[in-house]
Amino acid sequence: MNPSGAVIPQKIQVQKLPTGIEGFDDVCQGGLPTGRSTLVSGTSGTGKTVFSLQYLHHGICHFDEPGIFVTFEESPLDILRNAASFGWNLQELIDQDKLFILDASPDPDGQDVAGSFDLSGLIERISYAIRKYKAKRVAIDSITAVFQQYDAIYVVRREIFRLISRLKEIGVTTVMTTERIDEYGPIARYGVEEFVSDNVVILRNVLESEKRRRTVEILKLRGTTHMKGEFPFTMGPQGITAFPLGAMRLTQRSSNIRISSGVPDLDSMCGGGFFQDSIILATGATGTGKTMLVSKFIEDAYCNKERAILFAYEESRAQLLRNATSWGIDFEKMESDGLLKIICAYPESTGLEDHLQIIKTEICQFKPSRLAIDSLSALARGVSLNAFRQFVIGVTGYAKQEEIAGFFTNTAEEFMGSHSITDSHISTITDTILLLQYVEIQGEMARAVNVFKMRGSWHDKRIREFIITDKGPQIKDSFTNFEQIFSGVPHRISVDSRVDPPGMFKGIDSKG
Repeated sequence: MNPSGAVIPQKIQVQKLPTGIEGFDDVCQGGLPTGRSTLVSGTSGTGKTVFSLQYLHHGICHFDEPGIFVTFEESPLDILRNAASFGWNLQELIDQDKLFILDASPDPDGQDVAGSFDLSGLIERISYAIRKYKAKRVAIDSITAVFQQYDAIYVVRREIFRLISRLKEIGVTTVMTTERIDEYGPIARYGVEEFVSDNVVILRNVLESEKRRRTVEILKLRGTTHMKGEFPFTMGPQGITAFPLGAMRLTQRSSNIRISSGVPDLDSMCGGGFFQDSIILATGATGTGKTMLVSKFIEDAYCNKERAILFAYEESRAQLLRNATSWGIDFEKMESDGLLKIICAYPESTGLEDHLQIIKTEICQFKPSRLAIDSLSALARGVSLNAFRQFVIGVTGYAKQEEIAGFFTNTAEEFMGSHSITDSHISTITDTILLLQYVEIQGEMARAVNVFKMRGSWHDKRIREFIITDKGPQIKDSFTNFEQIFSGVPHRISVDSRVDPPGMFKGIDSKG
């Protein structure tokens, strides 16, 4: 239906063809327009050839749509080898007459004369292959090689336009790749490639804080809608995966079932425990007990015969096992029983998109009911605010989609005194926030805990003392007669001088 309210016949509407590239079809809002050409532009190493091969492979394997791959640069053997690194057996598809690789490498002895350039022969070869194999998808990699062989750009443009017109007449959906010089410069190297295609997709590989970050942007999809802006993507063992967080829908179910934190006193403070599908954030200075809470959370899963997965970005495996043992928790037995998986990695080992893909893959394979990340702040080092927030949204969104309880930690920069929880940029995404902090009381250092937020539930709002013992944590009411604890300047108040609103502490067990 158009804006005037008139119904548009289905034959006139632009139909879309799924590419099979995870996340990218969400950006396209369905896929690439059927029967049209799409220019995929990017600098060297952005994944243009992988994009083309994944598009063809998915069409053959999932929609039984034969494809033609036209190569102007790489040899067919190199293409087969590169595709095999992603698990795509193109030779098998060729043997089944589902795929044909057409080698159109320019003749190195060819004449560089404007009038001699003619793609008629190639156009006929491609047309014949399409008819022979009944192809629905075509990929051309890359037309930059054609421009490099000839000086007369206007002639090359005319011939490529002829090629695209013929492919459109036949009705195949075409992907063409081209190179560009700068990540945010002209769309294509010769400045004319984008005018011969209906749609333009830009792949980028930007260097940010000494790390590469890949993004995809749809510049235009003629005659149809698409999501605007850049979206991160990564290239993993199965090819390209995009993360269009704007396409996420808040449709996950909310559970009223409670699970234990592994600390009975903390469960009482949270009104009976965490919700089964909630995201919990423990934030505080180093040494305040965040990792211990994570360990107790995992231990409780084990006691209930549930699987848990822990991603550690600050401590080695040996450190985690040693610390857990000091609290009476045996991580090694949990692993040997198949109920715990620990993945340790340096935050700087790869980009955030790759970390996100690893997390999703491990969750998909291990199928845990609980997820722990220690810590998010380690992953935030050296990356942009937007990139980190997109990562957190991706992790929390996936956890909720899979109905997994997530327990994350965040290390605050302030050792003592108040700090803004909003500085972590993840407070609005979490369901429960636990504040852990050092306080000085009567010349001694102590730890304090507070349930800062508990979405959808009553919770104890008091600031209580948090003690770490060889048997785990204990929560006491030691700070009942103190105020301004989190401000860093606590002082005692008398019981008589304190005026509590009626019912303020109703239902709270004063014994903790």
